[in-house]
Amino acid sequence: MTEDVGRSDGGWFGHPRQLARLFTTEMWERFGYYGMRALLTLYLTKHFLFTDSQATGLYGGYTALVYLTPLIGGLLADQFLGSKRAIKFGALVMAAGYFMLAFGGSPAKPYATINGQRYEVVVDNFVDRPSSRPDEARSVVIDNQKLQIRGNDDGTISLLNGGQEARRLPKGSFESGAERNPLTITIMLIALSLISVGNGFFKPNISTVVGSLYATGDRRRDSGFTIFYMGINLGSVGGQLFCPLLADWFGWWAGLSLAGFGMLISYGLVQFDRGLLKDYGNRPDHAPNRDILIYIGAAVAVPVLVFLFQNLMNSQPAEAGSGFIGYLASLSLMGKLLFGTFIIAVPGILVWSYAKGTRQEAQMMTAAMILIVFNVFFWTLFEQAGSSLTLFADRNTDRSVFGLFTLSAPQTQNFNPLFIVLLAPVLSALWLRLAKRGLEPSIPIKFAIALMGVGAGFLLLVFGAQFAGAGNNYQVGLWWLAGLYLIHSLAELCISPVGLSMITKLSIARIVGLMMGVWFLSISVAQYVAGVVAQFASVDTVGGQVTNLKNSLETYTGTFSTIAWIAIGAGVVLFLLSWPLKKWMHGVD
Repeated sequence: MTEDVGRSDGGWFGHPRQLARLFTTEMWERFGYYGMRALLTLYLTKHFLFTDSQATGLYGGYTALVYLTPLIGGLLADQFLGSKRAIKFGALVMAAGYFMLAFGGSPAKPYATINGQRYEVVVDNFVDRPSSRPDEARSVVIDNQKLQIRGNDDGTISLLNGGQEARRLPKGSFESGAERNPLTITIMLIALSLISVGNGFFKPNISTVVGSLYATGDRRRDSGFTIFYMGINLGSVGGQLFCPLLADWFGWWAGLSLAGFGMLISYGLVQFDRGLLKDYGNRPDHAPNRDILIYIGAAVAVPVLVFLFQNLMNSQPAEAGSGFIGYLASLSLMGKLLFGTFIIAVPGILVWSYAKGTRQEAQMMTAAMILIVFNVFFWTLFEQAGSSLTLFADRNTDRSVFGLFTLSAPQTQNFNPLFIVLLAPVLSALWLRLAKRGLEPSIPIKFAIALMGVGAGFLLLVFGAQFAGAGNNYQVGLWWLAGLYLIHSLAELCISPVGLSMITKLSIARIVGLMMGVWFLSISVAQYVAGVVAQFASVDTVGGQVTNLKNSLETYTGTFSTIAWIAIGAGVVLFLLSWPLKKWMHGVD
């Protein structure tokens, strides 16, 4: 029935015409999501004046929920709502979140505490935008005298009067802070919660509708999802280009509102589909109408997520010497839930597999679980793009493009989707040619290459940082950052396209859905850990501005070097495990 409808419409590049509508719908949704994501970390550090640690932790918690909520949204659509109704509801909820996020109120007011005494901080030439003015300067007001703040290499702070040092503060005696409006903070957290809930309904279900366009065994299915994936990347490029552009021209509200308008366009494409989707994504046969209860449940989920965000923001680091147990105890409630579920699910499912499945099924499940664990390593480091790498681009990167124009820090995230669009066909053709010769790497080896690749990308950036001295204000050339994204994009293409396919092939048939849930849970855990890792790259700021660019460069390169070697080490371990894993996979390619 569904396939006949698709073919009767005349087709779209050899595919059902409905694919064009879904392609465009997903493109505009990703436009909004990635446009907002590009701005979020800088919005938190520059408008709300959160510390790096607070901002990256909150960012990690948000992206973790973005990958966790689809598990619930997909289940509710399968059992009650139907995919199409879930998509429309999710789109409206996300649009409301974006527009609410745009209402940031007045920027936070910075202050400084010196030896327990609080003083006003004045920002000269301040603009409340993603890109700061080069002549912005922070000064502390002491006895009605403005003293400019400058961080020194040894951690001390110099207070300058007319360019001359009037006072030097010992390391640790100067602390920056900010006065924030509690109402605007609450609005911001509600907005993030709405986006997380809406994403849970939208994200899994539009992919389900794409799959329903093709009958079982239709060879166009993989090609159709490849085209659909291009829509994701085109939306990503557009969002990360235009949302930061409007934010720089008019203010944060403009960039974030543009993300909301993108989401409304996505909703309109499904709501006013001219009958194209009338036979797709409808309520399951004989399913009871529980729409009102589900919508009420979604509304109740918002304050629950707000509570989780607040708990995350108020969590304190573990005391020195408390060990791994102390670290786990210090995790936020969100972290405990994610880690607890993952740590219980992985061994629990394996025990069930050995008890209920055949020896071959148990071995295949073991291989799948090992790859899922290594998947956490990859996405933890890859997802530094929206947090620590964005802050690095803002502070320690010369973003000039051949002297013609300058990219904003959020726009540098566009390197990844651009490289994906350019390189995906190349890598696909390479795997095909190697497969014909019997040389295509196995799935574990592709995962290992991805891990070593994400590490190599960071090492390339660290290598480029050695050329960033005082003469160029401790800023790394843009092309070193682009090189990192090039290598990371190649690594992503080695792991992302094969992950879900691997799960479906290795899982015991009756728990494939559960294993899909564990796969997305692993990415959610990785997003949370990515926020934790980014906190290690936190640097001292006053009013959102770094006090010493040399120290910030050393902090970033030190953190990037550490995680690079961890990734390469994990890749080597997986490479050595690839031979027993391939045996346990029993012919799955």
